[in-house]
Amino acid sequence: MATHARARLRLLKPYDRAEAVRGLEAFSHVWLIFVFHRTAGRWSPTVRPPRLGGNRRVGVFASRSPFRPNPLGLSLVELLAIDACDGVLLTFGGVDLLDGTPVLDVKPYLPFVESRPAARTGFVDGVPTPMTVRFAARAQAELDCYTARWPDLAELICEVLAQDPRPAYADDPLRRYGLRLYDLEIKWHCADRQAIVDSIETVAGG
Repeated sequence: MATHARARLRLLKPYDRAEAVRGLEAFSHVWLIFVFHRTAGRWSPTVRPPRLGGNRRVGVFASRSPFRPNPLGLSLVELLAIDACDGVLLTFGGVDLLDGTPVLDVKPYLPFVESRPAARTGFVDGVPTPMTVRFAARAQAELDCYTARWPDLAELICEVLAQDPRPAYADDPLRRYGLRLYDLEIKWHCADRQAIVDSIETVAGG
């Protein structure tokens, strides 16, 4: 989990009432039910999960693919703050949603009910070994330019890349990858299980 990936959710009328979140502050984590709004209307009965190398297919209901008959997602996030002074504004950590993602519901997480450490996990076998992350000189200089705006940017980049977001079949040390965080494009490559950040640049029009 990228704990420094933070987001705010403002409840819309008529749900933005303080009593609607009464008692929620007692929970450390919540489930967010959301819409994969960038994939709505596109689905396939089978998908190719990156963890299987992008070659083997499984049924869409045996995956967490966003290309679903009903494009609904479920995400477990940390509840960091509740501001109910003017409507309701919730702040979360460990978020894996895009900016503007429609959230349909918020439900408290109950570990004694919903945590099953002995559950079988299908083709998702075990916990991946985290990669180490370092910044090339150019990327470090660029990072310093953005820390005033995003003080936790370095931590967030490290948390995301440590999880090795490459497809399972990727092992070319010369290949460069890109990922989007905020309005930044992070370019990086991998060598000997180490993610090396090459550049951090503002996305045009971002």
